[in-house]
Amino acid sequence: MNVKLFLILLALFLFASPIFAQTPDAAHESHLQWVVITSGFSMAIASGLCGLAQAKATAAAAEGMGRNPGAAAAIRFALIIGLVLIESLALYTLVIIFAKVS
Repeated sequence: MNVKLFLILLALFLFASPIFAQTPDAAHESHLQWVVITSGFSMAIASGLCGLAQAKATAAAAEGMGRNPGAAAAIRFALIIGLVLIESLALYTLVIIFAKVS
């Protein structure tokens, strides 16, 4: 039973492979141009918002440590975790851009 299923799937993949060999048409080329342009804008927006969020988080952490120096270690730990999560937005955007453009 498993061999028969394997042979059916193998034949399906072999016969379906010419579908993926089509050349892109002109409409697809113009679509790629817009993907590249909007990718640049999305990375700029994500980086700008990450910078603003990191500045606000750092300012709030510094203010919190100034008001309560005894809690500086806990505030610093929460700040580092927060900065990592904020930075992940820009990294996820970069990964999506690489996946879409290439």
